[in-house]
Amino acid sequence: MGCAVLLLTLTLAAQSTFKTNVNLVRLLVSVKTQAGELVGSLRRDEFDIYDCGVKQEVAVFEHQTTQPLSVSVMVDASGSTLKDIHYETASIGKFFKALLKEGNSKDMAALYSFNYDVSVMHVFTRNLNQLEAQLGRIKPTAGTSLYDAVHFAGHDLQGRDGRHVMVIVSDGGDTTSHWKYHDALEAAQKADAVIYPIIVVPITNDAGRNIGGEHTLMQFASNTGGRVFYPSNFAELDKAFAEILLDLRTQYMIGYYPRNLPPEPPRFRPVKVDVKRADLRASTRTGYYGDVLP
Repeated sequence: MGCAVLLLTLTLAAQSTFKTNVNLVRLLVSVKTQAGELVGSLRRDEFDIYDCGVKQEVAVFEHQTTQPLSVSVMVDASGSTLKDIHYETASIGKFFKALLKEGNSKDMAALYSFNYDVSVMHVFTRNLNQLEAQLGRIKPTAGTSLYDAVHFAGHDLQGRDGRHVMVIVSDGGDTTSHWKYHDALEAAQKADAVIYPIIVVPITNDAGRNIGGEHTLMQFASNTGGRVFYPSNFAELDKAFAEILLDLRTQYMIGYYPRNLPPEPPRFRPVKVDVKRADLRASTRTGYYGDVLP
């Protein structure tokens, strides 16, 4: 009996160690020059990856990855967006068309709106007509539940194949969410989602702007490897969506199996990606939750 228990204990321990070692961490990485130009021609050996400060060996490397995209677009439908909502939805419609007509045949998009509540206008689909129809049904009203929208979209993205992206069109203020900022960020990070906020500022002078809300959107982008856009007119809004698509089509997918981590690594494990060329800068998420690895 004692030998059987010992054997079972050793077997479980071995399985536990094996499970830790075979879990692949995937990072979506964008690389830019100091002038902000995207670089999509680097080799595997030009990257260094660190997990909890420990250098890792790159196991998977995809150049300008062709993995399918799942893109969640979240539209701020609070009262402050009323005068601009038509222009915003028109620009989003162009983005959907470019994403679904020119990209991977498995790319999909989902549409959310948020005010005092979060509405799933359409689940993930490749049907452009249905997405455009739902864009026309977005009606601004009171409240802004930004954190709830990110939280719900993050959960919807978890488990989907390929790359995960959130695009948020908002002025950044949150007034009615049930979930907090850190809840929303955790949901996005557990979904391996890259967040691209497009900050539409209804009032341009500093006295009337929600600077705190804008900072929150900047943090979402920084922590997930995305970037922020500040369009000052509707032509720049179209350009922001075009640049997001260019980012997504110039990404690297870099994967590694965590090795030699501390005996008790933190639940959220910090990750750093360096490019060996000093004139280039890599952007990716700041880390991952070790307890949700596949």
